[in-house]
Amino acid sequence: MNLIDTIRKTFVPIHREGWPFIAGFAVVTLVVGLFSTFLFWICLILTAWCTYFFRDPERVTPVDDRLVISPADGIVSAVGPALPPRELGLGSDEMTRISVFMNVFSCHVNRSPVRGKITRIEHRPGKFLNAELDKASTENERNGLVVESPNGTVGVVQVAGLVARRILCFVENNTNIGTGERIGLIRFGSRVDVYLPAAATPRVAVGQTAVAGETVIADFGGEAATPLVRIS
Repeated sequence: MNLIDTIRKTFVPIHREGWPFIAGFAVVTLVVGLFSTFLFWICLILTAWCTYFFRDPERVTPVDDRLVISPADGIVSAVGPALPPRELGLGSDEMTRISVFMNVFSCHVNRSPVRGKITRIEHRPGKFLNAELDKASTENERNGLVVESPNGTVGVVQVAGLVARRILCFVENNTNIGTGERIGLIRFGSRVDVYLPAAATPRVAVGQTAVAGETVIADFGGEAATPLVRIS
């Protein structure tokens, strides 16, 4: 392993959206340090946390259209039937919803759970309830994507949380997206809901830890095979 590879494996990349916040924390830390050593160390810890929060590590994503991959790092908080948000135009019937809750220590870069074409992006203002609550899916501020995948229409919804006040979407409507590709980021603590067609079978349970871009959360059946992988 050469020096460059060693550095890449030692230092996780920071997403560009985080640098203004990290710089702000750092400046406050330096100013506070002029007056109080104790507060300096507190602010330094908060700066380190901010840097950690905006990490954007590479992920090894299975390349298999039969698999649905986790869109977020965190804990699976819900698995079961639910009505999709009305603004996504996914109909009035229940779909299989899998939710992943991100706390303030999770990596908050979100990724596409499937490959396909983005046919709709809808943002809705709302409340900032605890994202672990079931009603957060319908009452909280959110940003939803509809992806036409090889196995049907899939909804992906970024849901704001108790301390989350900003949802960022990196993708545009009418563009193609690959499984595991980055779709957005939420500051600071939230969840992502995935709405799947009836043909999808969940492969995770509530309480399970999921890794964005890597953990298989559902599949569309078919004969088992060893998928290829892509680093993203």
